[in-house]
Amino acid sequence: MNEEVIPILRVDDAAAAAGWYRRLGFVTLWEHRFEPGFPAFVEVARGQVRLFLSEHTGDARPDTLVYLRVADVDAVAAEFGVPVRSAPWARETELRDPDGNRLRVGTPTPAGG
Repeated sequence: MNEEVIPILRVDDAAAAAGWYRRLGFVTLWEHRFEPGFPAFVEVARGQVRLFLSEHTGDARPDTLVYLRVADVDAVAAEFGVPVRSAPWARETELRDPDGNRLRVGTPTPAGG
């Protein structure tokens, strides 16, 4: 087993959030509820990148920032209609999911990466 870190993002509606993350290339791997009608806990993945989306209060704070490295930030920016900025380490854009969580998405530059 490879060790990894999986950020947990607080969401109000896990199904709606998973739909938004699909636009970024994530797929839903599984969903758990302790009982019908209880809050959902969902895992989404894009390749080897994983995120947990949780409707449980207290699991995470709103306005969390996650950095996502991708091969083509321009494709992500085009999908969401946002600009790309150049930094010494990467070309980046920033997105907010429907729950206010921030995703900084970047493609490393040869000198910064």
